[in-house]
Amino acid sequence: MKTFTATPADIEKKWILIDAEGVVLGRLATIVANHLRGKHKPTFTPHMDMGDNVIVINAGKVQMTGNKREDKRYYWHTGYPGGIKSRTARQILEGAHPERVVQKAVERMISRNRLGRVQMRNLRVYAGAEHPHAAQKPETLDVRAMNPKNTRSH
Repeated sequence: MKTFTATPADIEKKWILIDAEGVVLGRLATIVANHLRGKHKPTFTPHMDMGDNVIVINAGKVQMTGNKREDKRYYWHTGYPGGIKSRTARQILEGAHPERVVQKAVERMISRNRLGRVQMRNLRVYAGAEHPHAAQKPETLDVRAMNPKNTRSH
């Protein structure tokens, strides 16, 4: 028996909707990353873009355990000498683009190469409950019900 390797004709992409309200960030990111890569499918092939299109809503209401909201820092460099800057997770979540926290968490779980960049294009993150993808009829994936550890009350 030969090992199955998927071809582009074998790939079937779905649309998945995930509500991030009250869900722990790291647990949400691993589930989203696995769906973007297609690792949840029995036909998974590592070198193909097999993953589904994932829509994450309420990204601004994601939770963090411990003191990560105050202690976790996101760094970037301006390109000038001494130009390293940072923001805490709280500053980003309370700022204009809270969805970037979820995007970065997922992006850092996807491989950093051409395939990873293609897979990241299948992720759509929205800070609020509204999304413009109703025409795709996304299936809802209840991350909160998967495991009691996926949620945090405060």
